[in-house]
Amino acid sequence: MAVIKANSSDIDILARLMRAEAEGDGELGMLTAGNVMVNRTRVRCSDFANVNTIPHMAFQSPGGFEAVQKGYFYQRAREKDRRLAQRLVNGERFHPAENSLWFFRPDGPCPAQWWGQWNTGRYKAHCFYSPTESECAEVYSTY
Repeated sequence: MAVIKANSSDIDILARLMRAEAEGDGELGMLTAGNVMVNRTRVRCSDFANVNTIPHMAFQSPGGFEAVQKGYFYQRAREKDRRLAQRLVNGERFHPAENSLWFFRPDGPCPAQWWGQWNTGRYKAHCFYSPTESECAEVYSTY
């Protein structure tokens, strides 16, 4: 059962965004980045209170993803990336991003906090950050 609404076009956008943001970290890296993307779409807190579709999440400005400003994002979605995106829409979560709303790729170690959010871990090049439960209980809910 899907945890967010997503039609075929939405799956394409999510797949392309996951690839453009984290392909260098392999499939699990794309899945962890994708967890952040799905979380932003499903919660109604913080910077994402009014984000409720995959396109809105992908193109949110300010606060969205840099990849949508690059040509690589606009290449056709690959079937293997679409399958990964569908797994996330269906509710799969991956550590350290299962409750994260942010990630970034630092030049060095992950800071303990980033924009006031706590580090939940690193997967390859990306550091993941989650709000506290008091800031966004929704992201900690199970589906």
